[in-house]
Amino acid sequence: MKICMLTNTYRPHVGGVAGSVSTLVEECRRGAGHEVRVVAPGFPGDRHEPDSGVLRVPAWQRFNGSDFSVPVPLPHFIASELADFEPEIVHSHHPFLLGDAALRWSYAHHVPLIFTHHTLYENYTHYVPMDSPALKRFVIHLATAYANCCDAVIAPSRGVADLLRSRGVESRIEVIPTGIDTRAFAGAAGDEFRRARGIPADALVLGHVGRLAQEKNLDFLGESVARWLRQGNDRWFLLVGDGARSQALGELFERAGVSQRVLMTGKLTGSTLCDAYAAMDGFAFASLSETQGMVVAEAMAAGLPVIALDGPGVGDVVVDGENGRLLASGSSVADFAAALEQGMDESTLKVWRPAARETACAFDRSTCARSVMDLYQVLGGKQVREGPDWKWWDRLQGRIEAEWELISARADSASGSFRDRDHKAR
Repeated sequence: MKICMLTNTYRPHVGGVAGSVSTLVEECRRGAGHEVRVVAPGFPGDRHEPDSGVLRVPAWQRFNGSDFSVPVPLPHFIASELADFEPEIVHSHHPFLLGDAALRWSYAHHVPLIFTHHTLYENYTHYVPMDSPALKRFVIHLATAYANCCDAVIAPSRGVADLLRSRGVESRIEVIPTGIDTRAFAGAAGDEFRRARGIPADALVLGHVGRLAQEKNLDFLGESVARWLRQGNDRWFLLVGDGARSQALGELFERAGVSQRVLMTGKLTGSTLCDAYAAMDGFAFASLSETQGMVVAEAMAAGLPVIALDGPGVGDVVVDGENGRLLASGSSVADFAAALEQGMDESTLKVWRPAARETACAFDRSTCARSVMDLYQVLGGKQVREGPDWKWWDRLQGRIEAEWELISARADSASGSFRDRDHKAR
């Protein structure tokens, strides 16, 4: 089967959606022999990737201070490439920018469209100008309307599926978690990671992995962890990730007087990331902006009980009192610190570790990818939606100020990117 995936974030960017799409692409190609074309934003210094099946489009880099690149859709350029590929399924991973290109292509060529609702987009409006409650409400409206233009919607968790239904999504919804490579954690070298990074072998290590960004509720997490650290000198906190909140978090731990037992590694990938997980004894997670929380499943694959707030998707992984602690989303810093105290007790960890590993089996990448491919087969060549009202859709999109600002800059962005590529080619 020929499958085209369009995504606004992809490797080499490190993040949940980029990793999810990359994993699915690999499983479709290697595991099932499907032919996959990916349309994704370009990055500085990247190369054309015709042999890898990746079509790069020009993009703004580090949009509005974030670590995201924002692609310029260039509909005629994309349409020309896809006309040669002739996909049987179009899989969109965002409801705007390249997601709009996916929608228009699928309608024009009568190809089924699947949309994975990876993100609660209203939690990311602070990255665009003129953020406001009204903009958040509109972003929800936009994503809901987009989902209703699709033949099927993939929700990464039951909680997100319920949320989409409550918001008015009427399209078919399938709950399929994002897959993780559970086998990668089997031979991880946690002891070696500790030695190399100066963490005592007998320390009790709490960990966290993720982008250090505003929407991740990191001040709450940092304050809770600082309280826990102050209760014993044998306690350490291992923080893996990078982002705009990195300096602020470092200063928070400095003010709390615990910075000497906080190790901030920056961004890690591959086997080194697995080793970092293996160096931890437990995992803390306070984000309320996730649709699944891949790092929570990864932590459990490493045998780590998780102490978390009950955000969307997290409750599908963390079972309170069985493989970790799941606190109400409105819990206080004191509540979370108390849960860390309970959950990081060695006798508790001993009971929860096997349950955490068992939980992770349901999120193995091959199992999850097979569910997506089964959906491809069911929908192959079949459309269930009716034709769209393009004037309505365009009006809907046009109301977002940031979208218009991006559109107004497309020509400069595109021409600059192509000039750079032409220069490299010479």
